Amino acid sequence: MEKLVIVKIGISELLELQNIAKETFMETFALNNSADNMNLYLENNLSLDALSAEINTIDSEFYFALRGKVVLGYMKLNFGSAQVELKDINSIELERIYVLRKYQRSKIGQDILDKAIDIASQKQLEFIWLGVWEENWSAINFYTKNNFHEFDRHLFLLGEDRQTDIMMKKNLRL
Repeated sequence: MEKLVIVKIGISELLELQNIAKETFMETFALNNSADNMNLYLENNLSLDALSAEINTIDSEFYFALRGKVVLGYMKLNFGSAQVELKDINSIELERIYVLRKYQRSKIGQDILDKAIDIASQKQLEFIWLGVWEENWSAINFYTKNNFHEFDRHLFLLGEDRQTDIMMKKNLRL
C-alpha cells in the first residue's frame, strides 16, 4: 500500500476538489437533511465558481490527502481575515476536513488534522479552531479526543435550513 501524503493544492486541481467536496459532503449530511437543502448548498457553496473563488483567496489553503493519485480526503484552512468568524491573526480556522466514508476509521482524518496542527504550530499561532454541526456526534467526539473544547456556537446555513455549529478550539501554546 502506498504511503498517505497530504499536499497543498491549487487551481489546477479545482475539478478534483469539487468532486471530493461534493461526495464527502453528501456522504456526511444527506441522511439528516432534505434533498432540496442539500442540493441548494451544493449549488451555492461547492460550485466551480464558489470553489475557484475560495482557492484563489490569499489567506485560504486547500490540501488533499492522497494515496498514490487517489484523493481520500481534503481540508481547507483559513488564516487572518479569511476566517469565517474570529479573524484572529493568532489563530487558524480548519473550515473543512472530510474523508471519504470508505476510508474513515483508518486514521486519515487524524493525519489530516495533525497536518493542520503542524501548519499552525510552524506559524507559531496560539490556537486552531473549527465549527462542527451540533448533530455530528462522531466529529464532535473526534475533536474532543484531540483536545478541542467548545467555546461558542454559530449559525450555519444549509440551503434554507438554519443549523447550529459548535465552535471548538485547541490551544497550541501551553
